[in-house]
Amino acid sequence: MDRRADHTAIVGCDLVVDGGVTESPGSAADLPLLHERARSQDGAFVWLSLHEPSAAALNRVADVFGLHPLAVEDVLHREQRVKLERYEDVVFLVVRAARYRRHERISTGFVRLFAGPDFVITVGQGTVMDLNSLRADPRAPAGGPWSVVHAILDRLVDDYVDIAAAMQIDLDRAEAAVFAPVVASGEQISVEQIYQLKRQEMRFKAAVLPLQRPLAALAAYDDLHPEMRRYFSDVADHLTLAAEQVAGFDDVLSALLQAKLTQLTVDQNNDMRKIASWAAMAALPTAIAGVYGMNFAHLPGLSWHYGYPSVMLLILASVAALYVLLRRAGWL
Repeated sequence: MDRRADHTAIVGCDLVVDGGVTESPGSAADLPLLHERARSQDGAFVWLSLHEPSAAALNRVADVFGLHPLAVEDVLHREQRVKLERYEDVVFLVVRAARYRRHERISTGFVRLFAGPDFVITVGQGTVMDLNSLRADPRAPAGGPWSVVHAILDRLVDDYVDIAAAMQIDLDRAEAAVFAPVVASGEQISVEQIYQLKRQEMRFKAAVLPLQRPLAALAAYDDLHPEMRRYFSDVADHLTLAAEQVAGFDDVLSALLQAKLTQLTVDQNNDMRKIASWAAMAALPTAIAGVYGMNFAHLPGLSWHYGYPSVMLLILASVAALYVLLRRAGWL
């Protein structure tokens, strides 16, 4: 087995005793010994962070910590639904992290967590969430493995709330661009841009909404200390706020898309009426001139001295009258 590949997958590994880090191994080969030390000391646990490990590296970790093969198989599959599963005394949790920048797509990535009596293991996919930065916070491991899980989920949901606030700003701008006059708003928005916002919202919703059930389950998990359950309940409340905003985004974007399509239809109808109006005004003098352009020997007024200026005057008057009528009708 390639030990170097194992070490590359590890982005953080610590032995935590009494809420503080006491040892960080230099390689994956030290994991079995580190786990034994955690099991032999009350309140000690291993905090291991992996990033996109190979199958060989993940299987090695699974052998050390006794992870269930079905959970390991789920980690190796890149696309997974958000879920919470229990394998004896180990809880397996799959969540989606998200990142959002204005005028860019939402990026999502999976974070898988294993929480056991003497270890917590996180497996990251993508670059949307820096799990290793939580190690700088001494409060994260203070309450044991579940304290680390809470810190990760709290950071995750805080990111959701920030993304929802950023999306709200973009939605407000899109709404102003759709309904406000162009001169007043200074911006225009296309159907494609609204549809892109809709796709971003759908990606975000796929991350936020499915997490509600796992968080509710953790808030009512009997094996957790009541104080820790209250912490998870607080995170669930924040998630509910983000979920309600996402549900509102869905309705607003659907309404904006429909309104923009209606505006385009109205604009097309207005263009067609204008084209038809100008065509009618062009056809009227053509019809009059066509009558007097026919090759007949006898036409009314053909030999009249004022015939030509009278026909010109008739054409101008007819076109002017038609213009006024079309203008009043709103076609021009």
